[in-house]
Amino acid sequence: MGPLVELKGITRSFGGVRALKGIDFDLRPGEVHALLGENGAGKSTLMRVLAGEITPDGGAILIDGASVAPYDPRVAASHGIAVIHQETALAPDLSVAENIFMRELPGIIAWPALNRRAAVLLKQLGFAIDPRRTVGDLAVAHQQVVEIAKALSQKVRVIVFDEPTAVLSTGDAERLHGIIAGLRAEGVGIVYISHRLEEVFRISDRMTVMKDGRVVGVTTPRDASVEDVIRMMVGRPLAALFPKAEGRRIGDEVLRVADLRRGNRVRGVSLSVRAGEIVGLGGLVGSGRTETVRLIFGADRRDDGTIHLRGEQARISSPLDAVLAGIGLVPEDRKHQGVILDMPIRTNTTMARLAPVVNALGFLRLRVERGLVEALSKRLRLKSAGVDAPASSLSGGNQQKVVLAKWFHAGTDVIILDEPTRGVDVGAKAEIYALIEELAAAGRAVLVISSEHQELFGLCDRVLVMAEGRIAGELQPADYSEERLLTLAMTRGAAPLRKAS
Repeated sequence: MGPLVELKGITRSFGGVRALKGIDFDLRPGEVHALLGENGAGKSTLMRVLAGEITPDGGAILIDGASVAPYDPRVAASHGIAVIHQETALAPDLSVAENIFMRELPGIIAWPALNRRAAVLLKQLGFAIDPRRTVGDLAVAHQQVVEIAKALSQKVRVIVFDEPTAVLSTGDAERLHGIIAGLRAEGVGIVYISHRLEEVFRISDRMTVMKDGRVVGVTTPRDASVEDVIRMMVGRPLAALFPKAEGRRIGDEVLRVADLRRGNRVRGVSLSVRAGEIVGLGGLVGSGRTETVRLIFGADRRDDGTIHLRGEQARISSPLDAVLAGIGLVPEDRKHQGVILDMPIRTNTTMARLAPVVNALGFLRLRVERGLVEALSKRLRLKSAGVDAPASSLSGGNQQKVVLAKWFHAGTDVIILDEPTRGVDVGAKAEIYALIEELAAAGRAVLVISSEHQELFGLCDRVLVMAEGRIAGELQPADYSEERLLTLAMTRGAAPLRKAS
């Protein structure tokens, strides 16, 4: 059987920049075809061509072997092509059912029937979401489920998933993979874009790797390793992702928390981090990791427990208290909690410590601020149009660098990073890892939460594993393995392999 769709010799330029340079890509019925590459490689642009959102400068689009032109979103939809973008395109003020069946809304609406149809579709996907709820009130993960249901409400033959599991818990991601397996069994062709290579290798049939607007290779999980794919994507091996800073030394204890508690989410957490040390916090989504660091940062009020910095008890009841005490947090949701998207890069960078950029009267010294931020941008290899550009103009990886730049500038003793590379491509990950190493080498105490086990193992000096709001155990480098981490995470306090310090 021939391909469902073929993109042949696709070219596209934006201004003087050639984003796509003669791309060939095809998708077969019942196939999961992964599309891989760093941010800026051209993946999303190519899929926007497939969706009819962008008209290519050259090349042809073939469906069932026949060239289709002209080609636009309406034509793509009529051929059963649906794209679920990383950023959802839902109407937040409408209900779940209204969003799913948006195309059917004009005219008289039988609301009970519409809600029943939506409930059936959501149940088939494995999610119990009330179809009458307002979409804007849903968690981001459930909004993505609504996007999937919206696509499946039509007769789809091709569906594109762009970073579908970036905001999903482990359980929800497994459910999504089950949905994909069902679609594949029905002959639907699936294009899967993800930076999580372990899941790509688990679910894909073929993998196309792009770099700088070109295809650099097409392979299969049987014929290539993760290291092979990373080398194709970024031109360097897997080991190079975790560079170790020369001269990094682990010193005295900087942070100690004792018996930290908040309801049933954080139940007696005690941990410590020393100067120059990178400590990982692993565990399943919902284990209490984020809740714990929010208590340390003063973002949530704790029921009990103490926080000590360099041996002195710290009184922290707000993020301002934390920053003044020398604690910085890179939050899980960088777009809503890490940066202010409409503000310039320079403002985002200096907001946590204004003293160096204001005069005695409190007025901003703009030239000084620009100089400081430009030097920091160069040091962090920030890719931007300039320090006056809004943070919204940056890629996800560069937005994360701005959040890191804020804490480089603030000079805090403790840096907490919650999912520091979520949704970030492999090349940007390596740069962020190097920056984290640089923070530790400068004597900062670093605490890292990550759901990517290889990230914890490659980056951290030791890993604490949480389960049901408690520290279940600690792994030293000699103990690092996914099996051991998951055993601790899922057995709620099985005897730790080594005692936490």
